[in-house]
Amino acid sequence: MRKDTSIEDISYIEDIEDISYEDYNDSYQKETGLPDAIQTGIGRVNGITVALGVMDFKFMGGSMGSVVGEKITRLIQHATKNYLPVILVCASGGARMQEGSFSLMQMSKIAAALHTHQKEKNLLYISILTSPTTGGVTASFGMLANFTIVEPNAYIAFAGKRVIEQTLNQIVEEESQTSDSLFDFGMFDVMVPRAILKKFLSEIVKIITFGIEKSE
Repeated sequence: MRKDTSIEDISYIEDIEDISYEDYNDSYQKETGLPDAIQTGIGRVNGITVALGVMDFKFMGGSMGSVVGEKITRLIQHATKNYLPVILVCASGGARMQEGSFSLMQMSKIAAALHTHQKEKNLLYISILTSPTTGGVTASFGMLANFTIVEPNAYIAFAGKRVIEQTLNQIVEEESQTSDSLFDFGMFDVMVPRAILKKFLSEIVKIITFGIEKSE
């Protein structure tokens, strides 16, 4: 007979340091005052209700583990159910490797939720890429938006410079993984400085969602 296993029973990896993963996670919670690497909620932009998620790099490098993936998925599902646009502010080193394959599963789970939101319900998703945005976040929801905004001089990549050079034995130019360089190749829709991001976001949400959502 198969034993039911709760998430509390799962040991992601064998601890090889003096501090366990659970204690490591707890230390970041105490240090940052955050439960995990993302905060989600419902707010308003220019009078339009939106579902918003903001990643925080100070919490374990903004890495995406089971909690982050679940919070983003539930946020998107809530937005889909209530016909709200989704805005995700990305700042991440990628998937949380301490959780092994559980962290990688979040990529497809979030992508599936976004497919329903965007393709089946024809609802808006905007991603805002800040520095750094890398790894599994870049390879999943960071680049799946209807409208992708990036900040100037941000570090945007999948694999880091050192990893690429050691793996492929090729030199990676310093500027090749900057938002400015990637923007020139058409990788993003628009590059907006943070000082005017709020105003720009307010206008773009109003324009794109015109006729889709009625303000309360």
